[in-house]
Amino acid sequence: MLIVGNTNLKGRGVFAQKRFLKGELFERVPVVVIPAEQVEFLDKTILGNYYYDWEDKAAAIALGLSSLINHSYHPNAYYVKKFAYREIEVGEEITANYNGSPDEKSPIWFDVVDELSSTPLRI
Repeated sequence: MLIVGNTNLKGRGVFAQKRFLKGELFERVPVVVIPAEQVEFLDKTILGNYYYDWEDKAAAIALGLSSLINHSYHPNAYYVKKFAYREIEVGEEITANYNGSPDEKSPIWFDVVDELSSTPLRI
């Protein structure tokens, strides 16, 4: 139902191979939980770009494709539970807002390309 492919602006990403309805679960994966006191070390590695915030300031590495889902300020998925935030068409890249809430526009740690305007956003 999901594949990894290349995007025009963001490198690789995760894409739908079927249509997902709003609220539909599209991936369930086990995670490796990183204790809060080790997150600062994780941030100094390449894995610092691939983890999710977890309970009590811990981090989690998703063992499925979820860690490869790209950020968007116009997401179609909710990254905490990985339910479709809106309908996702076949061939559409699956994105999530790395801030946790689909509507949160706070800056993140890298420059974001606004896929709706196709111009880089400098944050």
